[in-house]
Amino acid sequence: MSPQNAYNMPDADAEGSYGDPTCGDALTFYLKVKDNYIQEVSYLVFGCCASIATSSMTSVLAKGKSLEDALKITEEDIINALDGLPEHKAHCSNLGVSALRKAIGNYYEKTGRLAPSKD
Repeated sequence: MSPQNAYNMPDADAEGSYGDPTCGDALTFYLKVKDNYIQEVSYLVFGCCASIATSSMTSVLAKGKSLEDALKITEEDIINALDGLPEHKAHCSNLGVSALRKAIGNYYEKTGRLAPSKD
């Protein structure tokens, strides 16, 4: 699979960034949201091949989901959707999940809504 959704979105409703200081990878997710659903998602990533793959897969899994369901995407979901990652690259799955959650949090903050409880 070639990377999908890798582009800047200047008119995004929300964005969230996350970086891994141990390896230097950095990612920003951009979201367009309509009626509480992720209508469009894109990202810009600086990192290794595994970071690019996990960022792409996170975007694919998040697109079309409700914000609440997108918050439930886990690192394990990303790894499984990619049919696995080398053990020493598994931490890359955290990059996409963390940036996505920050983008969703940014959307809730900008719209004055409360994020769903984690209960």
